[in-house]
Formats: sequence, C-alpha cells, structure tokens
Amino acid sequence: MSRIGKLPIQIPDGVNVEIQGTTVSVSKGDKSLEQTIHPQIKISIDNEQQTLTLKRVSESKFHRSLHGLYRTLIHNMVVGVTAGFEKRLEIVGVGYRAEAKGRLVQFQLGYSHPVLFIPPEGVDVKVENPTTIIVSGFDKQLVGLIAAKIRSFRPPEPYKGKGIKYQNEYIRRKAGKTAGK
Repeated sequence: MSRIGKLPIQIPDGVNVEIQGTTVSVSKGDKSLEQTIHPQIKISIDNEQQTLTLKRVSESKFHRSLHGLYRTLIHNMVVGVTAGFEKRLEIVGVGYRAEAKGRLVQFQLGYSHPVLFIPPEGVDVKVENPTTIIVSGFDKQLVGLIAAKIRSFRPPEPYKGKGIKYQNEYIRRKAGKTAGK
C-alpha cells in the first residue's frame, strides 16, 4: 500500500467535510474548497475519531498513484482552511522593488515600465518591505501558482542573482567572462 495514501487525515474541530459522489468539500467559516476525485478511490469518514481515510479498489500502478495523490490533495484542503499557506519571495537587484497600492502591487524590475499585478480572489499579496513579498491564501495550488507568476516577471539570472526568487531558493551561479590573452 501507499505509505502516504494509507495515513488517516485528522479533521480538526470546526472543519466540515462533506462527500457527495466523487466530490469532496472541506469548509470552515467562509473558507471552502472542493476537489473531484477518481470514482475508484473510496473515501470513508470516522466521526468518532474525527478521521478520513482513502481506499483504492486494486493494486494497479494507476490506482496506487491516485491513492497518495488524492490523500495529499484532501489533506492540503484541510490544512488550508485551518491554517492557510504562504510563500515568501525576495527581490534582488539595484532599483528592483515592489509597492502595494491597495490590492494592486506595482513592481519596478529594471524594465522601461512598471509591472502591475492584481491577485485573484482568495490570495493576498502583501509587501512586507520593498524587497520582500508574502503570497498567502487557503488554496495551496493557487498560492503556488500566484507566487510562480510573480517570480516569472523577472526570474533570477545566474551571474549576479538579480531578479525575484523564493526566500530559500538557491541560485546556481556561473562564472563571468574573463579577458583572454
């Protein structure tokens, strides 16, 4: 069995999990997430122990891969509505900076024009200081997508490391050209 897939998911107090056919809904307060799962992955809820478990119908490679995937997706939904997720980005470079103007975030990244970005609903982009950005929300996939979108405005380059990078990202450096002769 999948080591990840067979782990039960603990459901904290106040979190409501509903299963309707192949759709799993997780909600707490005004935060709500839905995930459609494969019909051959069976979900059961134990109300006494406040746990949710997933079972697969066969030992085929396809079903084994789905087992761990859907367990992780549902676990991320439970963690998202209770604690949320965040990604931190750093801006490196002389003159590179970000500025929040309400929901709009304006980036100065060495282009001839400022880059304007409005995050979608469910994701907050906060500018902690001009060179640090925090992307947070309750949907892990959407938080990662928005962080990757912001990073794509100016990915870090390998010579000086200038650009937008994740906080703990390692930029592999290259040696510059040396004068011959």
